[in-house]
Amino acid sequence: MSGAATEENDEDEIVTVNFKVTQSFLDEIDGTWQGRGFNSRSEFIRYTLRDAIEFPTFDRDELVALLEAEEDIRQGRTMSAEEARQQFGTDGDE
Repeated sequence: MSGAATEENDEDEIVTVNFKVTQSFLDEIDGTWQGRGFNSRSEFIRYTLRDAIEFPTFDRDELVALLEAEEDIRQGRTMSAEEARQQFGTDGDE
């Protein structure tokens, strides 16, 4: 999916960065990168960090809302567009 950082500038030196996470968070990371077609954990982390730098307006609250929505989908807590229109009183022409 994402190339190495050297694609942007062939002069950049590759450096190793270490950080600590809990085992359960690492398990989530591994499930995510594997499920999304990345070639490695490192590739996924580089892509994610680059994305955070390029699109800094995406804040933590938005991420939490997306994760909650994903969980709703997984748990089957969804409704059709028609049900939403009826519940929230919109006509769908907006």
